[in-house]
Amino acid sequence: MIRFAPVKVHFGKFSPNRPKNPVVTTGTFDGVHLGHQQIIDRLIRSAKENQGESVVVTFDPHPRSVLFPNDSSLKLLQSVEEKAERLSALGVDHLLVIPFDKAFAEMSADDYIRKIIVDLIGASKLVIGYDHQFGKNREGSFLKLKQMAMVYGFEVEEIPARIIDQVTISSSRIRKALTAGDLETANAFLGYPYTLSGKVVHGNALGRTIGFPTANIEISHPLKLIPASGVYTVKVSVNGSAYQAMMNIGYRPTMHVEQELTLEVHLLGFTGDLYGQHLSVSCFKRLRDEKKFDDIAALKNQLLLDKKQVEDFFKV
Repeated sequence: MIRFAPVKVHFGKFSPNRPKNPVVTTGTFDGVHLGHQQIIDRLIRSAKENQGESVVVTFDPHPRSVLFPNDSSLKLLQSVEEKAERLSALGVDHLLVIPFDKAFAEMSADDYIRKIIVDLIGASKLVIGYDHQFGKNREGSFLKLKQMAMVYGFEVEEIPARIIDQVTISSSRIRKALTAGDLETANAFLGYPYTLSGKVVHGNALGRTIGFPTANIEISHPLKLIPASGVYTVKVSVNGSAYQAMMNIGYRPTMHVEQELTLEVHLLGFTGDLYGQHLSVSCFKRLRDEKKFDDIAALKNQLLLDKKQVEDFFKV
């Protein structure tokens, strides 16, 4: 497996120096799914051909949350930190996170090219998807970029529709699959297991009393999409080690009714204290619905069956 240097993350500006001969792509890239990866792959190859460095420009918060603040339906596949981890795995050199606010949304396409692409980044080349739009009211287009490229002296390459469209994937299709608990489809579109991450917080410790101690995870991003309630086969990464695990998403109806959705993971073969630790959970398969059991003994028997399914899954 090829290991790349961690992507360098910059918030609003480069420090101390701009990348060398930067080749740039821009977008929200939520999920960095297989469709996005067509663009990222070309970006990296082009940077090498130009003896430069690859730069992904993205925005935080997500533009929709600023443009439509009353729309509560927006859920994200990734936090900025998770996006950086995925881009690192792909071999991107730099991630530039631009603060997105109402003033930025009002920036014209011409000003965006001049202030961001030219003055801030100093791009030698742009690599974009065939339907890329930018600037106020999405007035910017490939034609606009070609015109401005002649003025400022950078190149523009558009990824053809036939390349991107052969991977018929969108972030919205992945969100729909996750909401239905269809991890197999979501992961096939992503090209990697869907990931949840957050800090372990104190729970009621009831799992410990029946031999299934769980870590309660507080998800770090408020807009993070949580898959459908149920029990899942997962792997948990903590302090550089990975553990097979089972995860419950739901309200723990057998114990009592929770007011808020909880995420609990039971790590197979792990002993120790996880409170305060940051966990990364890779989700593979939904095993079953969350159920209300008649008593604790019935719950424990089901958990033993769930554990066996997890172990069998990773044996294959």
